[in-house]
Amino acid sequence: MLNQENILVFGELLLRFSSSEDQFISKNHTVNLFPGGSEANVSASLGQWNIPCSYVSCVPDNALANSALQVLEQLNVNTKKTLLAGDRLGLYFLLSANGLTSGEVVYDRKFSSFSSLKPGVIDWDKVLEGHTWFHWTALTPALNENMAAVCKEALIAARAKGLKISVDLNYRSRLWDYGKQPIDIMPELVAHCDVIMGNIWAVNKMLGIPVDESLNRETTVEDYKQHANISAKGVFNQFPQCKHIAYTFRFMDNPKHNLFYGTYHTPDQNYISEVFETNEVVDRIGSGDAFMAGLIYGLLTSNDGAEIIDKATSSGYNKLFVKGDFGNGNI
Repeated sequence: MLNQENILVFGELLLRFSSSEDQFISKNHTVNLFPGGSEANVSASLGQWNIPCSYVSCVPDNALANSALQVLEQLNVNTKKTLLAGDRLGLYFLLSANGLTSGEVVYDRKFSSFSSLKPGVIDWDKVLEGHTWFHWTALTPALNENMAAVCKEALIAARAKGLKISVDLNYRSRLWDYGKQPIDIMPELVAHCDVIMGNIWAVNKMLGIPVDESLNRETTVEDYKQHANISAKGVFNQFPQCKHIAYTFRFMDNPKHNLFYGTYHTPDQNYISEVFETNEVVDRIGSGDAFMAGLIYGLLTSNDGAEIIDKATSSGYNKLFVKGDFGNGNI
C-alpha cells in the first residue's frame, strides 16, 4: 500500500540540447530540445506514479522556462512553489544524439536564475509546509558557495520540521570549479539525510568512505556486493541519521551496451537486485535519476529490502529505453 508522503524536490531546471546525429556540429543536422535536470527527472517519475510531489527551482519568467514547467505539470508535478526571477535558464549540450558516447556534456549554467540564489531568499519554513519528505542532490552545492549555503538552510529547516530527507550523491567534476572539493562541503550536508543514494566511488569522493582502487569492469558482481556492504557500513557509522543506502553499478562496454544492477542497505541488512544487461540502449541520460525515484517509490510502498532495490533498479534500467531526460513511469 502506498504511503502518501508529500515530497518536495529542490534543484535546477535545465534544458537539454542534443543533436539528432552522433556529432553535434555537422553540416546538416537538427537539434532536439528536452527539459531536464536531475531533480526534475526524479519529480517527473514520481508524478507519473501519482505520488504527491512538488518541484521547487528558480527560473526566469519566459516562454522556455514556462514550457518546461508545463511539461512537469502535465506529469502530475506541482511547480507552483518555483520562484520566477532572474534572466537565464540553465542549459546543457549533449554532443551526441542520446548520451551513448563518453565526454559529451557541456554545461552552460553559470549566472542562471537558479545558481544566482542566495541564502535568505527562499522562505523554507513556508515552502516546506505541508510536505513530509525533502529530496535534493549533490549537483546543487557543486554550483557555488552560495548554493551550498542555500542547501544547508533548507536541510536545517527540513530537519526542524521533521521531514524525511534523501540525497543523490551524483558527482560531476566539471561543476565543482569554485575552489571547493565535495569532501569540503558534502559531509556537513549529508549528516541531515535519512536516505543516501549514489555509488561506492561517489561516497569515497564526497564523504571520504574508503574504496578499493583495484576494482574495475572485471570485478565480479559478488565481489562488488561485498565492497558495497563494507562501504555502506562505513556510511552508517559516519552518518547515524542515515537509515537507508542504495548504490548503483552501471557499466558500458560500447555505446549501446549497459550492465545495470543495484544494492540496498539498512544498518542491519544488505540486498542486491537482479542484474540487467542490454545492447539496445536508446538514451542513458537520467537513468540514475529514475533509479533514485524508484528507490523513493520502493521505500513508500514496501518494507521488503529486496523489493525496494528491485523497484529502484527496474526503474533505472527502464529509463535506458526512453528518449529524453524524463522516464515514462515504467517500473
